[in-house]
Formats: sequence, C-alpha cells, structure tokens
Amino acid sequence: MQEGPSPIRFTLQVETMSQDRVPGRAWVVTFAGMALNLCLGILYAWSVWKKHLLGSPEHPAGTQMTGLNEGWTYLTDSQATWAYALCGFIFACCMIPGGRLQDRFGPKLGATLGGLFLAGGCFLAGWMKSYLGLIVGFGVMGGIGMGFGYAAATPAAVRWFGPHQRGLIVGLVVGGFGAAAMYISPLAQYLIEQFGISGSFYGLGTLFAFVVITAGQLLSWPPDGYVAPLSNDPTKRASKVGTIDWKAGAMLRTPQFFGLVFLFIASAQSGLLVIANATPILQKTAGNYEFFASRLWILASFGGLVNAIGRIGTGIYSDAIGRKRAYWINALVAAICVFATPYVMKTANVPLLFLVVGIAFWQYGGGLSLIPAFTADFFGSKNLGFNYGLVFLGWGLAFFMPQIAGVIKDQTGSLDYAFYISGMLLVAGLIVCPLLKPPRLNNV
Repeated sequence: MQEGPSPIRFTLQVETMSQDRVPGRAWVVTFAGMALNLCLGILYAWSVWKKHLLGSPEHPAGTQMTGLNEGWTYLTDSQATWAYALCGFIFACCMIPGGRLQDRFGPKLGATLGGLFLAGGCFLAGWMKSYLGLIVGFGVMGGIGMGFGYAAATPAAVRWFGPHQRGLIVGLVVGGFGAAAMYISPLAQYLIEQFGISGSFYGLGTLFAFVVITAGQLLSWPPDGYVAPLSNDPTKRASKVGTIDWKAGAMLRTPQFFGLVFLFIASAQSGLLVIANATPILQKTAGNYEFFASRLWILASFGGLVNAIGRIGTGIYSDAIGRKRAYWINALVAAICVFATPYVMKTANVPLLFLVVGIAFWQYGGGLSLIPAFTADFFGSKNLGFNYGLVFLGWGLAFFMPQIAGVIKDQTGSLDYAFYISGMLLVAGLIVCPLLKPPRLNNV
C-alpha cells in the first residue's frame, strides 16, 4: 500500500532481514535516554522545595523569608503546588511538538533543547526569587525542557528493539525519570540548607545542562533498513512479523486513543498526588520522630526508587502477561492503598506509610511504562514520538489532582478527601482497562 492519502502506513518486517542480536548501539541509546531522564525527573523532587516554600503559623503566607532565602516569600499550599502542576501540564503539551521534532529530525535536537530550557528555567526561578519566577522558570520553561527531552529518549530507544522487548526497554528509559528523586531530593535539601532556595536552582541547573545535552548526543535512530531481532518464541515471532504504523489523524479517530488517555489519567493522578505531598505527608505522620523530622526528603527518595523499579518491573511482567493484566493488577492494589492512606497517616504508622506510598509509586511508575508500550502495540513504533505525545496529554491532565488537593488542604487542613477522590479514579481505570482491544482497520 502506498503512502499518501492513506492514513496508515504498513510496515512488513521480513524475518530473514532480522539480526541475530540487538547491536551494542541500541543499549547505548537506551542508557543515554535513562541518563537524560535522571535529570528531567527533578519534577518528582518538588515536595522538597514545597516544604521550604510553605507558610506556617510562625511564618504566614505572604511574609518575607530571611537568611539564605532573603528575597523569597512564603506561599500557601495551593500556590506552592501551582508551579509543579503547571510544569506537568506544559510538559505534556510539549510532548506533542517534541515528538514531532523527534520523528522528523531525530532525537538529538529535542534533547539539546530540553537541556537548555530546563537549565534556563532553573536559573530564572533562582534569580527572580518569587512566585512568578517559579511559575515562569520551573513551571513553563522547565515543562518545555522536560517535554522536548522526554519525547526524544523513549521513541529513539524503542526503534532498536522488537515488540517482545518493548515493555522492558520503555521501563529502563523512563525508569531514569522516576529514579531522579532518589538523588535530587537529598541533593536539593543539602543545597537549600547550604546555599538557599536560589542556590539549589543554580546548582542543579548547571548539572542538568551538562548531563542532558551530553547524553542527548548519544541518542540516535537505527540505520535505514534495520530490522530489530524477533523473539525466540515462534508464536511471538509469527504474531509480530506484520505491524501497522498509524498516523496521528487515524489514531485520533479510534476509541482506543481516548481509552489510553483515560487510563493514563487514572494511573498518573494518584502518583502525582503523592509526589507533590511526599515531604509534608511524612512530616505530618512522623514529625515526632527525630530521625524523620531531620530527613523529610527520605520519603520522596524512597518513592523515586520504587517509582523507577516499578517502571522496569511492570515493563518486564507486562511483556509476559500482557499490558491489560499488568495495568489491572497494579491499579487494584494501588486503589486499596490510596483509600487507606488517610487512616495510616492518622495512626502515625511509619512502616505502613512507606508501604502504602511505595505501592502508589510502583503503580504510577508502572503506568508510565505501560502506556507508551500500549501505544506502540496499538499504533506502531514508526510514528511513536508524535502519537505518544498525544496520548501523553492524559498524564498532563492528571495534574488536576495535586492542584485540587492543594485547594482541599487549604480549606479543610487535610488531604483525606483528595485521597478518596484519587482512589475512585483508580477504580474507574479498573473498569475501562478490560474494555480496550487493539484497533482494527475498520476504525479508520
């Protein structure tokens, strides 16, 4: 079938063209993408800054800070969440042009732009020392940088591997984004204590510019004519020989597209709620314990570790049991834990808090591994940058949950109702997931 007016391009992979093994270059691209995401994941450490920005009875919102943070002003919970929420939404929106750049010009350009925007946003936020600076620097410029950089890494790596390894490879690449909180949270806390809020942004901005731009130069597409090795399982080899690469216009006319967007919203919103509030949650639950009181960043770092492992682990078992089963198992267990979180916080049971929050982080990370693999399974890998950018809007829309939670916290003094709403959305995802089936040509 010729390309042109047709909305779909057929790619027939001839088994005899497949290589015996994945070339070493493929793994270089995969781990370069992981390194890039280890910087873009600053978003997941936001609760560390939020703790230092929030007002208190001693320092009400609107009053000026002193000492190392002179020039900064204390914020309300809702204000301290806006830069985080806006960053996520801009991130999701920029995945679309970022995906288009990746599909047209390759991954290096998007990664380079991503590093420059993210670093520039950190410097601007630190220099302005204001709520507006956080909105423009971290929220807008940071979101643009994350969108361009993230859109370059995963599609580039996926092109090197067959469908039977898709879950694993996506998990490895996006695992870097989740793991970022492991080192950024304590590093940010140290920099804030030693150099103030502005100093933390300057230091991290410098680091990110170097790492993201350098790692981005290692990203590349396979050479023309390359065909990824197929599975050793004869049944999988037979079923994956012919794939269909859907163009965005055709994909947008399928119910599967909207189903994946909804699954993304349901999966992501609970994790984003916990990420935005990890440090305050630990402070409320374990503030009387001296060890945790002086190390409130530890829950965010723990979450980053579980988030990263959840992406890789879910990717591995989704390759074995299927995407839908993996999503359903993750969401079911997470829903139980999210509903239980307010009770756990009231009982001040720290080990149980780490358990329920850890499961929420695992499910969230697993969703970010499953949805791009779902998108590639349903709509092909050739146009994955742009197609996944459109599906990724669901992740951006999920940022309504932490923002609503901030309003609820300001009005009621508690996050309880936010967790109950979040749990109900996970249950809705459990209902929708089994209904999704691969799209057929008659959807076009």
